[in-house]
Amino acid sequence: MATTGQEIVIVGGGLVGALNACFLAQRGFKVSLYEMRADIRTQLHVKGRSINLALSRRGREALKMVGLEDMVVENGIPMHARMIHDLDGTRRPIPYGEKHQYIMSVDRKHLNEVLLNAAEQKGIKLLFEHKLIRCDFDRGMVIFERADESQVTVSCDLIIGCDGAFSAVRNQMMKRTRLDYQQEYIPHGYVELTIHPKQNQFAMEVNYLHIWPRNEFMMIALPNQDKTYTTTLFMPFKNFESLKTKDDIIEFFQKYFPDSIPLLEEENIKETMSSTPAQPLISIKCHPYHVGTKGLIMGDAAHAMVPFYGQGMNAGFEDCIVLDELMDEYKNDFTKVLPAYTEKRHVDATAICELAMYNYIEMRSSVNSKLFLLRKKLDNFLQKLFPKSWIPLYTMVSFTRTRYHQCIERRKTQDKIIRCLSYSIIPLVVGVTVIVTKRNEIGQYISDIPLNISQLKISLDRFIHRFL
Repeated sequence: MATTGQEIVIVGGGLVGALNACFLAQRGFKVSLYEMRADIRTQLHVKGRSINLALSRRGREALKMVGLEDMVVENGIPMHARMIHDLDGTRRPIPYGEKHQYIMSVDRKHLNEVLLNAAEQKGIKLLFEHKLIRCDFDRGMVIFERADESQVTVSCDLIIGCDGAFSAVRNQMMKRTRLDYQQEYIPHGYVELTIHPKQNQFAMEVNYLHIWPRNEFMMIALPNQDKTYTTTLFMPFKNFESLKTKDDIIEFFQKYFPDSIPLLEEENIKETMSSTPAQPLISIKCHPYHVGTKGLIMGDAAHAMVPFYGQGMNAGFEDCIVLDELMDEYKNDFTKVLPAYTEKRHVDATAICELAMYNYIEMRSSVNSKLFLLRKKLDNFLQKLFPKSWIPLYTMVSFTRTRYHQCIERRKTQDKIIRCLSYSIIPLVVGVTVIVTKRNEIGQYISDIPLNISQLKISLDRFIHRFL
């Protein structure tokens, strides 16, 4: 869609910033992208968080809209299920959904490079080592400091902050408007380790997200293209602090993750755990996402979340879709697009932040519960019976674009239905048991009871559809 030559400055050259630049360039805007760090494409290793990314439906849809889905997917590894590592060494898979449904393990650095290259090819100006100093949202002006400490002032029609959880653009917005802001550091941190290939092959089953759930903490491992596994230990800081010596570290792993020691290698565990401080995990909620008609924040700048639902990147990528759809609806009119974006996206961003917190409990603890596994099987059974009416929560979040807040609402309704059904099913089971045990006494009456399974299924489907 053609524009009138409006200029947009995007602050932040990470995943969401680079993708958003591609979306906006496709609409005909003149886009410039400014990044505080050096160009990651010139670096062998990139400092900062490197927790592997889990790409699912929302993220893939966004990549598809700018022609990058195939390029990213072909360099990812499908993960069809969680592989649970029990304390006794037993491994048991828990599928994410149906056989054709999977999430993708993708490398953060590679994906960022793909997005930056695509942005450059679309004619977007990329400027690295430019640190934001100040925004003037009334006049549409941004001041950056360059690597040589000189400053440059840039004028534009719209400033978009995609600069992460510690967003400088958001800080500038807080000085300009009544922006509600909430941040929460959870009491858990993380340390990353690596499982190297064994005889040039993957050391474990490939197409799984491996989880060692230990109730109060957990370890996960995601496969990489180079046949390594990025392995992350999530644990309360107090537990990390209790591991004072290398002997403490190995004793801890022997007690809680014994099957991982041959995979991670004892010396590597000692060196990594003793030399790497645990990193914090933060959740951020704020409102509104815009200021006036010239300022907007997206991605982690607006809704940073803990990584336990694998939706941080996917939600940020979906932000780009939502903005693009509103640009269509309001014909690129920023005066209407920006407030509409805040109104539409805030409720969903808040919902996924809450879901991410909830899923940490599920991953580290609930997967050990027989009730959790029973509910999982019941959800899958009901989905097969009523595929249009009953969709499990994880499926809604990861394999559809159902709005996040609607996913939560539907899950609550499903919980109510299951409670109602349980009140009916328990007496039914008792009744059937009585009939079976007393069949000789009441057999003469059974023939008078019509049994129509198809009609029963139709009735249940209608009952469920009324609620969902």
